[in-house]
Amino acid sequence: MAKTSQAAGLHRASLAKLSELDAALELMYYGWRGMTLEADAYLAKQGLSRPHHRILYVVARRPDIAIGSLIEILGISKQALNRPLNLLLERKLLTSKRSPEQHRSKLLRLTAAGQRIEQRASDHERKVLREAFDRVGATGAAAWMGVMEAIADTN
Repeated sequence: MAKTSQAAGLHRASLAKLSELDAALELMYYGWRGMTLEADAYLAKQGLSRPHHRILYVVARRPDIAIGSLIEILGISKQALNRPLNLLLERKLLTSKRSPEQHRSKLLRLTAAGQRIEQRASDHERKVLREAFDRVGATGAAAWMGVMEAIADTN
């Protein structure tokens, strides 16, 4: 039975296929949405959204990251980063300090509150992935990782 998309009110399979790869594209889209659904609901309760989580996620894994490096990793413009970054700084979820080596560069680090929010949002996503990997088994999980690596390597 096709799973219903609550947001769009459509069944995944109800969309016309214009190419042989459309089913894969739809699964990618609906899979991403399914993986982030609970995390996004949690973030919304915190007054945050997906861009905030992406920033927190990267900074959690690269403490003292320079803003320029963050922009590079996220693949966004300085302008696109500005608003979500400023909110995270205002809410004291991130700290910013001058780099001792490059005085014009600011380094970002999560605060304890930022760590908690990042951890909880990412835990929601990890739970969805764990359940999916458990359903498809080690071979399916390895195949999925291989496909995602191939797609990611096109960057």
